[in-house]
Amino acid sequence: MSESAYERVKLARDKDRPTGLDYIRNIFKGFIEFHGDRRYADDPAIVGGIARLNGSPVTVIAIEKGHTAKERTYRNFGAPNPEGYRKALRLMKQAEKFGRPIICFIDTSGAFCGIGAEERGQGQAIAENLMEMSTLCVPVISILIGEGGSGGALALAVADRVWMLQNAVYSVISPEGCASILWKDLAKAETAAQSLKLTAEDAKSLGVIERILSEKEIGKKEFYDRIRTLLTEELEELEHDPDLVSNRYDRFRNIGTGAVIKE
Repeated sequence: MSESAYERVKLARDKDRPTGLDYIRNIFKGFIEFHGDRRYADDPAIVGGIARLNGSPVTVIAIEKGHTAKERTYRNFGAPNPEGYRKALRLMKQAEKFGRPIICFIDTSGAFCGIGAEERGQGQAIAENLMEMSTLCVPVISILIGEGGSGGALALAVADRVWMLQNAVYSVISPEGCASILWKDLAKAETAAQSLKLTAEDAKSLGVIERILSEKEIGKKEFYDRIRTLLTEELEELEHDPDLVSNRYDRFRNIGTGAVIKE
């Protein structure tokens, strides 16, 4: 790959990259947004609802960062609170009830780690999503479109198929966080990024994802049309899978099996 791992991190964080709502607006038709977790509040960092993909109903859930400073502040910079994850789970269970496939777009540095979020059960909310997504009886496709940080990203990524854009990243911790823990030196972030194996190519080689999406013409009509076609084809295959849940279980059990990590 031409860019270093840390350069990929910078590209994934670029404020001009398309966000979750950009994908929803350009790939789907008739999107109707739902709000609230029915327990505490609505979390603007996670957007979800129903829409049509080439005429077929689907449930769409996206972590939204926003573009402008005002939007990013409103969306909490794409760091969801527990009510956001509970909203997402509510929509997933609703999708299962009505037989709708689920498509998730992920772009977060991680779940919000504020005191209020912890008091309201951030860890439990993420854990419940992991558990419940593993047994959903409808197809689930998750796409990492920017940052995929720790459990905050994984909470929407227990899917039948996980895809990444070529300049997206997926990691248990940010390079800066890793550098501060291991070396007590933020200047080591580039070294940490290389060691974390967080690029799309790394994830593909480890079996963490199935597909790397080219960023050619990113943000243009052709780019969204290409993703729409891929989603339609993949869902058609998954909807005819009689062993959907057991295959999803096997998918995660086999991650990393036989992979060779090159330093």
